[in-house]
Amino acid sequence: MPEGDTVYRTAVNLNAALAGGELKRCDIRVPAFATLDLTGEVVEGVVSRGKHLLIRVGARSIHSHLKMEGSWHVYRHGTKWRRPAWQARAVLATVEWVAVGFELGTLDVVARDDEASVVGYLGPDLLGADWNADEALLRLTADPARAVGLALLDQRVMAGLGNVYRNELCFLSGALPTRPVGDIENPAKLVGLAHRLIDANKDRVDRTTTGSLRGETDWVYRREGKPCLRCGTRIERGALGETSLQLRDTYWCPSCQR
Repeated sequence: MPEGDTVYRTAVNLNAALAGGELKRCDIRVPAFATLDLTGEVVEGVVSRGKHLLIRVGARSIHSHLKMEGSWHVYRHGTKWRRPAWQARAVLATVEWVAVGFELGTLDVVARDDEASVVGYLGPDLLGADWNADEALLRLTADPARAVGLALLDQRVMAGLGNVYRNELCFLSGALPTRPVGDIENPAKLVGLAHRLIDANKDRVDRTTTGSLRGETDWVYRREGKPCLRCGTRIERGALGETSLQLRDTYWCPSCQR
């Protein structure tokens, strides 16, 4: 699933292509909005909110969430699409550009003044101009008994973190994903680290949490069975979720994390 930094870059690219342009084509391929035509409306801008995208067109916002497989591409007219047309869920075109949303996990259209109905539940946006570390800390520590690996994935706590960052932040803070938030020595430091780490990657195509772009880019994520880059102990893998349907892979070093 794309992390918040990927969604942030997607918003930047879409905004550069579409903002200020008049839609010459609007094709939203979901039943609820299949007859909606915003052709002739001007794209006011594109913004990300955590892992959500808002394409603001006239008095409406086209809201999407990439989920596991989704992506937005931008093409010049006449350029061959890099994914098959049957995967396209939205096609928006101006005079210069064509934006195509493929396999979008969520796609709907809301009034501009009703964006809170789709993103209002989110916690502080780690990459937003209104990032609020104090509010994020309050939300993170609201349930001291909750596993930190669950709290970090909860978009109501901080918006933008996915499974990569969840695992890497637990490693960098020396905490097992199952450790209760109340046992974290310095939760404010963890909040600050989450912000610094995702902010450092927001303009990179290739994400790194180790600081390396040529060797291992992750400390533990998807490194089960490999030696820890810090101590050499074999990385272990498990699963963590609040229900069986929400289980996500966890990775940890049994020596560096307690």
